[in-house]
Amino acid sequence: MRIGVYPGTFDPVTLGHLSIIRRGAKLVDRLIIGVTTNPSKSPMFTVEERVAAVRREVAGLAGDVHVVTFNSLLMDFADREGASVIIRGLRAVADFEYEYQMAGMNQQLNDRVETAFLMADAALQPIASKLVKEIAMYGGDITKFVPPTVRDEVLARVEALGRKGDK
Repeated sequence: MRIGVYPGTFDPVTLGHLSIIRRGAKLVDRLIIGVTTNPSKSPMFTVEERVAAVRREVAGLAGDVHVVTFNSLLMDFADREGASVIIRGLRAVADFEYEYQMAGMNQQLNDRVETAFLMADAALQPIASKLVKEIAMYGGDITKFVPPTVRDEVLARVEALGRKGDK
């Protein structure tokens, strides 16, 4: 069985993420979406909230797709899950430079796991969770970037935190 891992913070999960998930699920027998917290980022949602959102958004997908949390080195997580491939999405050249370096480091840690890069759909390439949150914080429309339920959750969280444009 070919198992793939698609790791990320998914804060929030975007249409770009979901595109990579749909396409990645076709490449493996089982896709495990690993939701983690990046210490260099300040998440808007808790890990539990992010897992719930991703699970809800992938519920109707074909294939064997699981959503779990992890808080370890990616290669240790991939090894524990029995994965043979890490799936990563690329949007732009800047993503490639970072991901290329990460893939090289990961290969040094565990050369039994390959990294596969999927290009984001052209219409979804500019979408980044960080930008979605920023647009929402300033009262912009994020409808084109996230599923409707995620949009509602982001807007509710922004309202609870207080929009930047209101200060």
